[in-house]
Amino acid sequence: MSNTRSSNSLHNASRATRPTAARWTQPLPSADFLYCVRWCESRSRSSRRSSRSSRRSANMTRCLISKSEGDHRGHYSHGLNRMDMYVKDVQTGICAKDGEPVVEKESAATALVDGKNLLGPVVGNFCMNLAIKKAKEAGIGWVVAHGSNHYGIAGYYAMQALKENMIGMSFTNTSPLVVPTRGKECTLGTNPISVAAPAKDGDSFVLDMATSAVALGKVELHERRGDTIPEGWGCDAQGKLTTNPKEVLSGGGLVPIGGSEATGGYKGFGLGMMVEVFCGILAGAQYSKHVRTWKVTDRVANLGQCFVAINPENFAPGFSDRMSDLLSIHRGMEPADSASPVLTAGDPERINMKKCEEMGGIPYHINVINYMNECAKRVGVRPLLPCDKVISN
Repeated sequence: MSNTRSSNSLHNASRATRPTAARWTQPLPSADFLYCVRWCESRSRSSRRSSRSSRRSANMTRCLISKSEGDHRGHYSHGLNRMDMYVKDVQTGICAKDGEPVVEKESAATALVDGKNLLGPVVGNFCMNLAIKKAKEAGIGWVVAHGSNHYGIAGYYAMQALKENMIGMSFTNTSPLVVPTRGKECTLGTNPISVAAPAKDGDSFVLDMATSAVALGKVELHERRGDTIPEGWGCDAQGKLTTNPKEVLSGGGLVPIGGSEATGGYKGFGLGMMVEVFCGILAGAQYSKHVRTWKVTDRVANLGQCFVAINPENFAPGFSDRMSDLLSIHRGMEPADSASPVLTAGDPERINMKKCEEMGGIPYHINVINYMNECAKRVGVRPLLPCDKVISN
């Protein structure tokens, strides 16, 4: 959540709204990793005499790995194109670049963490590792944090539990962008939910979703193109559903999953409130309309986040077998359209990851690469990311 122009370019890379004539670069192996490392090195050179420089670099690398995972899984809106936002937050001092999160209170299975206003991925990794550690000892680990920042895709943290054959969950509140059912004012964020559950042979269920009908960037993209939006994406300043993206972006807002009250929007509203309970309220962070405005960095974000790990071994035996069967029931069913098989949560991302592996790297929209190169120039990073090899969509 930074005062940045990144959204003007990043959403062109959204997998759900790629234009048919889009220009994509030749796949870049770990392109965002290279960018971040170069940035870290350039910043560290100016503070080599400080014992904190290595810690800064380590924190930025943690940040980067989460960004890379977002792109690899096809969530381009939360990947490399958010990198400049992190850089600006550190450069302007609105986000802390030194230190580690601190455990303020804990029990065998729970913990309250002060994120110390550090980069979101630094806080997220600290908290999820702590939750997993507690789950190993107590069967469950429930950790909440205040004083955090934007942490990328929620699924990145939930999936860390899979490595230990555990169920993982992650939630975060965000700047208010969503108008509640029957309301006219944005009082909730897109408040994502992620749940990851292990199955046999490395398979898994990975739910990673916002509680708003769509991401704000999709509305922005339609507005730039001069296109209307589907009904059920957003509302105007009076709280009425609209297909005009300008009305959504100028005084209106996104609507919860489900759209209008008649089509179940109140359920999405309830889910968004649930995330706020787990994050802002339980952690003692900012919440609802008290979270700073999107793209305005006049004060620290103080986001609330929640991380959960559950060890299935503490419950009924055969969890992974039943999980695999559940996935097979749905993947193996006859689809309504033979050209579109039934997919379970996490399958679309796996398909995108396989495509990246076959291509030898992650393809980025040319606009994202060009914009990131502009950011790199501003902080003195060389060499720039290659953009001379372009492939069609």
